[in-house]
Amino acid sequence: MEFDEAGVIRVLADIFATSHSSVIVGIGDDGAVVHTSNSSVITTDMAVEGTHFNTAWSGAFDIGRKITAANLADIYAMGGTPSYLVVAVTLMGDESLDWISDLAHGIMHEAKSCGAIVVGGDLTRGPIKVIAITAVGKVEKAITRSGASDGDSIYLSSLPGWSAAGLAMINNENCDDLEAYAVEQFCAPSVDYSMAQSMAMAGATSMCDISDALVIQAHQVAQASGVHLSFDQQSFTTHPEFVALNELAVKHGIDVWQWIFAGGEDHVFLATGKDLPGLHVGKVLAGTGVTGLEMKKAPGSWRHFN
Repeated sequence: MEFDEAGVIRVLADIFATSHSSVIVGIGDDGAVVHTSNSSVITTDMAVEGTHFNTAWSGAFDIGRKITAANLADIYAMGGTPSYLVVAVTLMGDESLDWISDLAHGIMHEAKSCGAIVVGGDLTRGPIKVIAITAVGKVEKAITRSGASDGDSIYLSSLPGWSAAGLAMINNENCDDLEAYAVEQFCAPSVDYSMAQSMAMAGATSMCDISDALVIQAHQVAQASGVHLSFDQQSFTTHPEFVALNELAVKHGIDVWQWIFAGGEDHVFLATGKDLPGLHVGKVLAGTGVTGLEMKKAPGSWRHFN
C-alpha cells in the first residue's frame, strides 16, 4: 500500500476544492455547510465492485463518471437540478494513489458537467471496493412517477440499448468502431441531462430514469399513476441511432428489442406529457399495465435480488 488515509484526503481535498459562494464549509471538517433551496431533492446510490462495476473492464476515471451519472440522473428525473455530492468510498488498500486520483477526477468531471459540487464524504477500508454517492439538488416542482394521465403521450430522451450492447461486447477483442462505441456507453454512459431539463420545463407530468430497464420502469410509472402505457414499437425505429444499434444486434445474433426494452444502465429519461421534446414512443390510456414492449423471449433485465 503506497498511501495512508491522510495522504488520500489531501489529494481528494485538492481535486474537489471549490470557492463557490454556495459552499460555506467544504471538505476538511466533520461536515459540509452549504446553502440549499426551500425545496431540496435528495438521492443516494451505491456501487459494489463485481456487481455494478469491474476494474478489469473499466478504468477508475470511467467508474467515477458512471457512478456519479447514476446520482445526477435521479435528480434530473425528479425535475430538479443537482447542487452537491457527498462521496463515501471503501478501498481494499491495494489501490494506487493514481487509481484513487483518477476515480476522483471521473467523479469531478461528471459533477462539473452539471454544475454540481463535491462537498465531502468518507473513506474506509474493507474487503471489496464500494462507492456510495448522495446527491442534493434543488427543485421547484417535483415530477414523480405518479403524474401520468389518460391523454398524455410517452417520450424518451434518447434511444435505450447502447449500454446493454456494450456489456455484450465487453470481452470482444479487436472491436470495430461501432462495437467500441457501445463499450464506451457501457463503461461511462453519455447522459442527456439537458433533455431531462427540457422535458421538465415543457410540462412533463411524470418522469423517471430508466436505468433498471424500460420494461421495468414503464410498469412502475403505470402502476404509480394508475394508467395504461401503450408503446408503439415502430416509433423506436425512427430514432437516428436505431439503424446502427440494430446493425450491431444483427451482427451478433441478438434481438435488438432485448437491448432497448430490457437492457438498463443507459440513464435515458422516460416522461409523459403533451408536446414534450424527445422521441415520441406511445400514449397514456385509461386502464392498467404496459403494452408494446414485447420481446422474442422473457425479459433478461438485471435485478439486485432474484
